[in-house]
Amino acid sequence: MNHVLLMLERSARQYPDKIAVIEEEKHCTYTQLQRYSKAVASYLIQNSIQQEPVIVFMDKGIMALYAFFGSAYAQNFYSLLNPEFPESRLEQIQSVLQARIVLTTASYEEKAKLVFKGAKIVVLETILSTDVEESSIQTLMQNTIDTDPLYVNFTSGSTGVPKGVLISHGSVIDFIESFVKTFSIQEDERFGNQAPFDFDVSVKDIYSCLYTGATLVIIPRAYFSKPTALIDYLCDKEVTTMVWAVSALSLICAFHGLDYKVPHTVRKILFSGEVMPLKHYQSWKKALPDALFVNLYGPTEITCNCTYHILDPNRTYDQGIPIGQAFENKGVFLLDEQDHEIIEPNQTGELCVKGRGLALGYYRNEVQTQAHFTSNPLQKAYEERIYRTGDLAYRDASGEYYFKGRKDYQIKYLGHRIELEEIEKRALRIEGIEQCICLFDDVKHRLYGFYTGTLSKEDFVTCLKKDLPAYMVPTRLFLLESMPLTKNGKTDRKALFELTKGKRR
Repeated sequence: MNHVLLMLERSARQYPDKIAVIEEEKHCTYTQLQRYSKAVASYLIQNSIQQEPVIVFMDKGIMALYAFFGSAYAQNFYSLLNPEFPESRLEQIQSVLQARIVLTTASYEEKAKLVFKGAKIVVLETILSTDVEESSIQTLMQNTIDTDPLYVNFTSGSTGVPKGVLISHGSVIDFIESFVKTFSIQEDERFGNQAPFDFDVSVKDIYSCLYTGATLVIIPRAYFSKPTALIDYLCDKEVTTMVWAVSALSLICAFHGLDYKVPHTVRKILFSGEVMPLKHYQSWKKALPDALFVNLYGPTEITCNCTYHILDPNRTYDQGIPIGQAFENKGVFLLDEQDHEIIEPNQTGELCVKGRGLALGYYRNEVQTQAHFTSNPLQKAYEERIYRTGDLAYRDASGEYYFKGRKDYQIKYLGHRIELEEIEKRALRIEGIEQCICLFDDVKHRLYGFYTGTLSKEDFVTCLKKDLPAYMVPTRLFLLESMPLTKNGKTDRKALFELTKGKRR
């Protein structure tokens, strides 16, 4: 398969009248999804937009999918930019992309004109009636090779400028084929989409549905601040599969959403992004004892995920939940600080990845690309490209990998090397602690702890001192009603750090 939308072509033939996407009270069939996406493609072809970035400036939803697939049909690559981003960040991203065209909706037309000066602003609603140029589209699809780019997702950059991770058709095809096979995803699935469309967790939702002919159920972001409404939506839409960030699953537990109602149609829950607190996994397992639970791991740069662990309902996971084993056709290994491979069990090193899933690199950023996508130091006979994740991990005697934290979360404090994740894991074993995040201020040389739960700060410190040496107990604690989240559903560490500048808690 050379073009990712051959998945849509196949599903539209097999399931023409089946509902492909649900967005609250709106929906579209596979035929409609194909037709309107090709209308967008035809407009781009008529305007000579080909083999270049297309900005999609709108909320996640059916319209965004028309824009994504329309861009891909016309042999372009898309990048969804969140309209809620600050103008300065949008301008930074555009300075990297240098896109000539912006697809938006009527509600964001004026902001698009203000931010993307010099680019052509096109309101998507006005081009959906464009006559489809089927022969031109088919020619472009036939001429696509699987190393052509499909999308760009932007992540934060160490230099202050966002980095655009460029992913190819072939990387998505390779991963989705393996993902669907590994977890037996069928055409009767209903994926409850939690992730934003500029976050690669959503790639699993979108393209698994296209590949199998399943239905994508888009969950409005507002529901994630209303746990009962969220649970009702899952039940009403008969969601079967949840590929969610850990924080989103934990939010339901923290607000006792499963005590309100259990979404009994759910049969698969796959989570990633952060370490799953055992107590939250146990809450979900108790509510849905027959469901499949999977821990997924992988940075954006390797296309979604590189490892997985299917949880054993009879296992206690006292040592934590492993990130597991490599997906088919992905190579995962550990390097020490001298770039030697770590073979022995229980030895920590940097997790590195090789295979077709690797991104093409960072768009218009050769320096960062060369820094993170390097030659494999273990392969001396020929050039082999790897991605250095910056994550620390170890492998146990059975061959399963365990996440140990970021290299840059390893701190030196009071003369000791400390993994912040170790403190967090210890804290989550304490009764009355729901969530815990630790941060280190290397300027003031202070260790901070942020937590949610019912335990007082004094009792929390007492409990921590039972399991940890004094130098690993945070010097300042902040008791929060809830953890701040980024738009991707991850804990917002930057927002937590801002709290340290205010009043002592």
